[in-house]
Amino acid sequence: MLTPAEADQLIGQHLQCLPIESLPLAQCAGAVLRENIYAERDQPPFDRVAMDGVALDSQAVSAGTRSFRIQATQAAGDPPLALDAPHNCIEVMTGAVLPSGCDSVVAVEDLAVARGQAALAANARADTWQHVHRRGSDTRQGALLISAGRRLRAPEIAIAASAGMARIRVSSQPMLVVISTGNELIEPGEPVLAHQVRRSNAYAIVSALREHGFQRVADDHLQDDAGELRERLRFHLHTHDVLVLAGGVSMGRFELVSKVLEELGVRAVFHKVAQRPGKPLWFGVAPSGAAVFGLPGRPVSTLVCLTRYVLPALHGSLGQNPHPPERVALGAPVTVTPSLTHFLPVRFEHDDWGRTWAQPTATNDSGDFTALAGTDGFVELPPGPNTYAKGFVTRLYRWI
Repeated sequence: MLTPAEADQLIGQHLQCLPIESLPLAQCAGAVLRENIYAERDQPPFDRVAMDGVALDSQAVSAGTRSFRIQATQAAGDPPLALDAPHNCIEVMTGAVLPSGCDSVVAVEDLAVARGQAALAANARADTWQHVHRRGSDTRQGALLISAGRRLRAPEIAIAASAGMARIRVSSQPMLVVISTGNELIEPGEPVLAHQVRRSNAYAIVSALREHGFQRVADDHLQDDAGELRERLRFHLHTHDVLVLAGGVSMGRFELVSKVLEELGVRAVFHKVAQRPGKPLWFGVAPSGAAVFGLPGRPVSTLVCLTRYVLPALHGSLGQNPHPPERVALGAPVTVTPSLTHFLPVRFEHDDWGRTWAQPTATNDSGDFTALAGTDGFVELPPGPNTYAKGFVTRLYRWI
């Protein structure tokens, strides 16, 4: 069987990079940037006033002048004024252009204003470039502001707007479909018999995809019937970029998914990974280029495989730069018996020194999804047999 790292590598080799589209800036929140963004001009584009007060010539203060005639008012957004005489000052507002002939701003709280004069308080200073945000001190025209591959959050959207980008080239959202299989699955709200179970995996998968910024997500439920599976899977393979199936990929008599996919020309890249939970994970590629993830149907396995493999692969297909691995220390010893990579749900606890510990939260088995409530994610532990002590540092995967 493959190791998790080998499965990662194979998925990355076969998942297609999504096309680029140009969108209005207001529609780009959460999208992945597919072009570099450069500074349109110096930032700030002028010497900018950083405090309400008066702008003046600092040399006049150094020469002993403490009271200045208020010549005019410079508001933000107005063209720059010019100082007429060294013993004058110009009232300025935060964000305004620094008037020509001025090189210092004295804050309003350090002034006494009366009869058109602004007198400096006894301890007030007027150092050169005081309370002035100098032109180009943040960045220079033409400088690289955001590199391709970055997910556009509020800060990046603001930066793009400042660079004059009315439209941005970003990765197209993939067309995803989540498919659950099984005759025993009953929708929430519908009457359920003692031998049936609620359809919960699909809701968890769709929720996780949307929490990670994927919005074009369809949902379908198929019975364990070869004809229905063949018809619906053929349709989804031609209309979606990625299929995420929950269930039907194990070895049972009614586990029909992998067989039907093979009949439809989907090439199996791998089946089974040396891990627990989630050993029956299946991955393949259709002639259309659509990627197919067959997740084990037991709920803990489903969520672990989705988080460990599917979500990182989807972010990679967007052209998003990979996040550095997040590591955390175990909050209690853990014994791993089988010679399989072990995924263990954890919740975060913080001690009196501010350290974060991953407290193990064991499940009864891979069907015990109720134990995941309140957990933050899971850690990846090396194959056993071994006991990993409290403080053992390993990789963390967050649910979100």
